[in-house]
Amino acid sequence: MAVCARLCGVGQSRRCRRRPRHNQQDRRSDSDMDDDEEEERIVGEKRGAAGCLDRESGVNTAGPSPAHRSALDGAEHSHPQALSELPPELLVEIFSILPGTALPNVALVCKKFRQILNTETIWRRRCVKVLHPYRHILGLWQPDIGPYGGLLNVVVDGLFIIGWMYLPPHDPRVEDPMRRRPLFRVHMWESKKATVECMYGHKGPHKGDIQTVKKDEFSTKCNQTDHHHMPGGRQEEFRRWLEEEWGRTLEEIFHEHMQELILMKFIYTSQYDNCLTYRRIYMPPAAPTDLIHPGLFKGTYGSHGLEIVMLSFHRTSARATKLTGDPNVPAGQLTLDIDLSQPLVLPDLEHQRNIEELSRLVLGVHEQVQRQVREGTPATVRAPPEAARDDAAGGDSVEADHGDISDDGQPGPTAGPGPSESQPFILPLGVMARNEVYPRTCRKCFYGTGLIAGHGFTSPERTPGLFVLFDQDRFGFIWLELKSFSLYSRLTDHLAHAHAPNLERFEAMLRNMQSWTS
Repeated sequence: MAVCARLCGVGQSRRCRRRPRHNQQDRRSDSDMDDDEEEERIVGEKRGAAGCLDRESGVNTAGPSPAHRSALDGAEHSHPQALSELPPELLVEIFSILPGTALPNVALVCKKFRQILNTETIWRRRCVKVLHPYRHILGLWQPDIGPYGGLLNVVVDGLFIIGWMYLPPHDPRVEDPMRRRPLFRVHMWESKKATVECMYGHKGPHKGDIQTVKKDEFSTKCNQTDHHHMPGGRQEEFRRWLEEEWGRTLEEIFHEHMQELILMKFIYTSQYDNCLTYRRIYMPPAAPTDLIHPGLFKGTYGSHGLEIVMLSFHRTSARATKLTGDPNVPAGQLTLDIDLSQPLVLPDLEHQRNIEELSRLVLGVHEQVQRQVREGTPATVRAPPEAARDDAAGGDSVEADHGDISDDGQPGPTAGPGPSESQPFILPLGVMARNEVYPRTCRKCFYGTGLIAGHGFTSPERTPGLFVLFDQDRFGFIWLELKSFSLYSRLTDHLAHAHAPNLERFEAMLRNMQSWTS
């Protein structure tokens, strides 16, 4: 029973459920029984108070459930002789109130304890004190790293709050899963103090800090930046970064322009030493009329590698906003603007191979749309039945943008082939595809524009192209002027705490994103 008392954190005579032998019960005085009953009442009140947790943390604030009360009653009647004989429900209650530093040792006692300590409820309760001052940083964020941007997901993971930087797969494997890198973590080894640690670099966790700048914005600071540096100096750090970022050595990258872009990104991003400002972003809301489910996608962008975009729907348009960017078109800009009122129908495969035929059809729609915009008339152009459309992969400096966000974030119904009416598809000859593995059938095609620009986001220009919907998780865009094709694949990671409170907040976020990196 001493072991039980120590684990429960109370004295040997408190909350021990083991009943005395029958021949000893008669010897107990009325005052002893009164003391025990009073002790039961006090402990019961403390247990009820322990169930009142922070409402904003998302943890259940109720006291012991009926199942737990049943387990307590069952424990009384079954006369357990050891702590391990208690019902799992009761052990969950006991382990939930133990100090966090004791739980790893408890897991080593036996297999049953280790399995029970995998219960999510225990860890969620342990994080209540950590969540209270840091609960506002849970969710998705975009770091302010100049034109490059990024995607940070802050989650609760066991006894930690961890900020994971999400990185695209190595170019050009757009179908591969995202890569994750921890940037910081918050834990509570001491009883009443949360500790922030920087996880950047190659020497393990070290001292850091998190500060709230203003609503929907926070910053991180590393207090030991020497942990970020390697013994071999910048050259060794660059080789290590290149291996992680691109999955290859500089000698294996033969394109000289690509080498320059890679070196430029390393020099620019490494100067921050994980001292960054983050702004909250939301996942796009969905509507029954959406062409596909909105969300995040990985896309091929030529020599810039893979980048992350957010696909959202707004009345009769679909828009892809860059969460990661490059020196040509930075993060935060709208890379694709698709006109869902302008569907195109593919011709036979033989005519699809002709880039001139595709250009003629798309440019014809583009000129009519531009003329209607100048005249202020509604865009009612419809491409002829023989209109062609296609999807291909990446040129050198491909980026896209769009103007203001509409008042209503709902896409309208679209014409063209239905979801089940797949069509054969092939890239036109002469169109560069970064990823040669692309679907050979598509569901729908639309006229759209993409943004291209010079280095430093100079002379930005919206150029016509062809949007190709393959399925629920893949789409593409042919940049006619660049004769290149970008393939996009859905990011399937579960991203909690990422939904906008309402549509207005989401649209305001999109408008603000352009100003963050412009």
